[in-house]
Amino acid sequence: MSFFDLDLPEEIVACALAQGWQQPTAVQTLVIPKALEGHDILGGAPTGTGKSAAFLLPALAGMMFGSSGIFVRTLTENGIDPTTLLFLRFSIAALVMFVCVLLTDKSLFKIKKEYLPYFIIAAISIVGLNLCYNEAMNSIHLSLAAVLLGTSPIFVIIGAYFTLGEKITVKKVGSMLLAIVGCILASGFLESSIGSISLIGVLGGVGAAIFCAVYTLDSTKVINKGCHTYSILFYSLILIVMILLPFTDFGQINHYVSINPVSNVLFLILHSFISFALPYICLTTALNYVESGVASILLSGCEPIAALIFGIVCYFEIPTFLMLCGLVIVIVALVILCKPPKKEEVKV
Repeated sequence: MSFFDLDLPEEIVACALAQGWQQPTAVQTLVIPKALEGHDILGGAPTGTGKSAAFLLPALAGMMFGSSGIFVRTLTENGIDPTTLLFLRFSIAALVMFVCVLLTDKSLFKIKKEYLPYFIIAAISIVGLNLCYNEAMNSIHLSLAAVLLGTSPIFVIIGAYFTLGEKITVKKVGSMLLAIVGCILASGFLESSIGSISLIGVLGGVGAAIFCAVYTLDSTKVINKGCHTYSILFYSLILIVMILLPFTDFGQINHYVSINPVSNVLFLILHSFISFALPYICLTTALNYVESGVASILLSGCEPIAALIFGIVCYFEIPTFLMLCGLVIVIVALVILCKPPKKEEVKV
């Protein structure tokens, strides 16, 4: 049984497939035909199907994204330049996504020509995001870098206003202003001299948020055209690897691996798998069960918290009280921003 067998409109089927829903659940199979016939339905599904556990996936993805600083700083300290680092991350991630698509649905390898411009924009956005974010993680506290990246929903709102025609509400403006205040506190500008704070690092964090927003808007457009998120990421990674290949210093890779072949190769694999491929898969899987707004809250909230913990444990980056307040304010702003509106109850 597939969604096509339920005689649903093509637009609904395309959206379901784009979200990774290949087959309807048992309760959907039973109630959708009756709903299409105009009947009133009260349906129920058994517990234990994993819906509750799915809420852990965005949080887990945020924590894994928050670990990126450990990998980036370690590889940078061992002489891996930014371009080579990205090549290592994305080439391994492309292999992971290839296996993922192979096991999920082989038909996802088939794409339309009209998707190619979106894949190119996605590839540029991913490269820009990672270059900027890597610079931020190497220059400022890991928690601040994560906070700045977490403000990407603000730029999504601004971009959606111009590209998708979405309205900017009072709640959105209030959340954006609150997030800006939080970022100022988290940056330490109010407690330190300007010269003691890396302006390049802060700009890198903001730049990463902007590129992340571009990727989100671009992906939204192509998903609405029926393209699966796995297809977007896989082909974007292929383009990135092809672009970065001529600029990759394989001598640096050979030198790093030769120091300790087994542990260093394992570290490179974990770097790509934990800080990029696996969290993306977790987030995409969660969207099949959890509302996107809720998933965004869990992801945006857990990433800076994880980065803060990793920064304290691994690099002794002890934040001040104001910086902690700023981090909390940004998370609260994102929760307000991403929280879906309450559904109005209609009494009969």
